[in-house]
Amino acid sequence: MTGVTLSSAGLDPRRRRILFRCWHRGLREMDLVFGQFAEAEVATLSEAELDELETIMGEEDNDLLRWVMGTWPVPERLQTPMFQRLAAFKPDFKYPTDTASRKPE
Repeated sequence: MTGVTLSSAGLDPRRRRILFRCWHRGLREMDLVFGQFAEAEVATLSEAELDELETIMGEEDNDLLRWVMGTWPVPERLQTPMFQRLAAFKPDFKYPTDTASRKPE
């Protein structure tokens, strides 16, 4: 399950690819951070912001998780407005796997 709620039908191919890659990071925590961020932001990002997001996405998930959570200092190369926006984004970690609404089996 990817959790994607944004339809990619109205997005150009690059934005569709970024949205897909954001929901398929490799670590579930990063899927939720990047995926929800992309759903909220990808349609309105400029080409330069998309370039920057793709650069950030090229980093290793374990490192990104530590930088986003603030447990490791962010490298100077990533101290950018886009990384700050991403790190400040607060995903809903229950989404889309909230089991409270599921019926017991």
